[in-house]
Amino acid sequence: MVNVTSQWSAGDYAKAGAFVPALGEAALQLLAPQPGELILDVGCGDGVLTERIAAAGARAIGIDSSETMVEAARARGVDAFVADAEALDIEGQTARFGQFDAAFSNAALHWMTDADAVATGIFASLRAGGRFAGEMGGAGNLATLRAALREELTGRGYPMPERDPAWYPDVEEFTRLYCVAGFSEVRAELIARPTPLAEGVTAWVKTFRAGLLDVAMVPEWERDEIGAAVEARVAPALRRPDGIIAADYVRLRFSMVKPD
Repeated sequence: MVNVTSQWSAGDYAKAGAFVPALGEAALQLLAPQPGELILDVGCGDGVLTERIAAAGARAIGIDSSETMVEAARARGVDAFVADAEALDIEGQTARFGQFDAAFSNAALHWMTDADAVATGIFASLRAGGRFAGEMGGAGNLATLRAALREELTGRGYPMPERDPAWYPDVEEFTRLYCVAGFSEVRAELIARPTPLAEGVTAWVKTFRAGLLDVAMVPEWERDEIGAAVEARVAPALRRPDGIIAADYVRLRFSMVKPD
């Protein structure tokens, strides 16, 4: 089931979230796409990194649950499709493309809360000897920002789920899950990556937590005010000397192989 709090405006994402694909170089290096390979980009977003994979000479296929993101990816010339990675149509996918030589994902797996289904589906999509590499939110990701937003919304009387609807695993949990799915040589590491929010906290809240605000039924007219209040809450911990807030991102970077 698609995570209803993971909803995106492609235009807002291209502006306030441009740093996400821009910081995906390390994950791409782990993937190391080769000419002629067939590669699946899981949660391709607007296709910026899918385009990079194709530029390496691979045939890149992007999937994303967001129609607007897929439209933006297609506008780049990316071969992208709307699909739920928690319920991959493996038979249809194999009949259409064949099995993939590799899979890639950047800043997307944490939105897919049925992690077992995602791991099983990616494993089945790959040929024997195929690899999977990428990056996602890890344990402790955005702890300060998320807590501030939760406190602000709760204080204003908006209903909040008991836990944030995202999966931010530690290395042990992630490794165990993907080993159970059948992968070998699973390597994962947590990387603290404070990330300057050049567009500000309000733009981050309205872009990256738009789905959560929708679920809480926060009206559009109040969202700027909430963003400013969240910034005031996090500023003592996250504001740099130059005045810019650096979001407390923690990434989990990984690679693995499907055994021959």
